[in-house]
Order: sequence, then C-alpha cells, then structure tokens
Amino acid sequence: MCATCGCGDDSAAVIAMGRAHAHGGHSHDGEHVREGGHTHDGGHSHADHSHGEHRHGDGHDGTETVTLEQKVLAKNDEAAQRNRERLARLDILALNMTSSPGAGKTTLLERTIRDLADVPTAVVEGDQETVLDAERIRATGRPVVQVNTGAGCHLDAEMMARALDALNPEPGTLLFIENVGNLVCPALFDLGERDKVVVISVTEGADKPLKYPHMFAAARVVLVNKIDLLPYVDFDSTRFREYADSVNPGIEIIPISATTGEGSGLWYDWLRSENRSGNRTAIDDLSRQT
Repeated sequence: MCATCGCGDDSAAVIAMGRAHAHGGHSHDGEHVREGGHTHDGGHSHADHSHGEHRHGDGHDGTETVTLEQKVLAKNDEAAQRNRERLARLDILALNMTSSPGAGKTTLLERTIRDLADVPTAVVEGDQETVLDAERIRATGRPVVQVNTGAGCHLDAEMMARALDALNPEPGTLLFIENVGNLVCPALFDLGERDKVVVISVTEGADKPLKYPHMFAAARVVLVNKIDLLPYVDFDSTRFREYADSVNPGIEIIPISATTGEGSGLWYDWLRSENRSGNRTAIDDLSRQT
C-alpha cells in the first residue's frame, strides 16, 4: 500500500489506458493497455516513501534513531517537469480539474467544450474504472483519452505522459485533465499542468476548504457548481469564500451551474484569458531554463 496516500494493492491493482478520439466525425476506439502492479512506474513507487529507519546504536543503551531524508515525490516531480516542458513547446495550456466524486466535473466539461466551439480542446479522463466519462466527452467530437487507475486514487505524472503519447494533442490545444474524484492526493501529485482548478458543488457544504486545505491552497480557481440548487440546500456562500481565503488568500471563486449555464460566462472569460497569457508565460519560463 502506498505510504503517501494509502491507495492500491500491489497484488491486484492495474492501470488501464484507453483512447477515444474523433476525427472528422469518425470515432476511433483505442486498445486498453493493462499494466500489472500499483507501482506508479516513474511516479511514486512505494519504496520512495520511507522517511527514515531505526537502528540500534553500537555501544549505547537503548535505541539510536537515524533519520534518512529524501524528497518523497521526487520521481513524480521530474516526470511532471518533462510534461510541462513538452506542453510549453506545443503552446498547450493544461488544467488539472479536481473535485470530490459527483461534483459535476464531466458535465461541466461537456458544456464548456460545446460552448467554446472555436477553441481547440482535448481531455484526459481519469477514473478508477470504466470509460463512461470518456464516452461522454467523445460525444462532443473532441479528442479524449481515458486513464483507468485501478485501485489508485489519483493520476500521476507518468500516467499523464502516457496519456499525452496516446492523445498527441495539436499545438495550441486547451487541455483539460479530469482527475480521479478525490480532494486529497491530487493536491500532492504534479502532472505538469499549468493550473489546478477545484470544482465543488453546493450540496457538499461550505467547509470544504477547511477540511481539504492542501487542495484549495494548490488551486488557482474554484468553481462552485450546482448553484441552481442553492434554494434547496444549506450552503453559505459568504462563509465558503472566507474559508477559501483563509487557506489561499485572493483565490478566484466562480459560482456556476453546469446544468443551466448560469455563471459560465465568467468561467469562459477566465479560460480565454489563461489561454492567451498562460501559454506565453509557460514558453517564456521554459526559455529562461534552457
């Protein structure tokens, strides 16, 4: 079991990657590649997470503790940086979409893709099992790759690299990465994205930023979805904003309904702004490094 997040079972977990891609109205289903073992190859192998060991000291009474320091997610960070450089060279803005299960990410992406018909978009879908969400995205006519993590509760940078190989996105694409529904581990694993976007729904309560501070601290923007249900649920928008600001001062919060489209204009304005300036910044950053 992974010491970072507790996900997976070495004896049974598998990763399955499928590809659904639309070309000129014709859909092409790719094969599923199944890889045994939950080692997160090139990502966070289970051996990478030992923070220390205990040794009995020679000539001393009792036990001497020697702490062995290492960067827990070093391998994942290295792979993420390679992804980031690859995306920057292609002028691709990648957004890591995170949420609890059922917050409405896929519905939001469906609406966003259809409404932004003039923007080239593609999607990496992350789920433990099934290709159901990829099928929904494929129905919009946009390229999509499904990554199944098995028992894993998040995508990692190596999974993302393989997804990019399968997807082969065109330069200038706006790339959405729909992570596995989880507000814990996706905060820790850099995929090489430009920004993290948190999607919550008003049905979840206003205290999510306090319960999952690392995710909200890592995010660039929060989409508060299902605002069409506000008359029927107990959600304090003012308190939510205060809680979000307490862990990430000044974070942008956009109330939205993926069902009715209310608030979508602000979301699209943010996307267009990021798509214009974010790519250029990424390329400039890469140029300074090389």
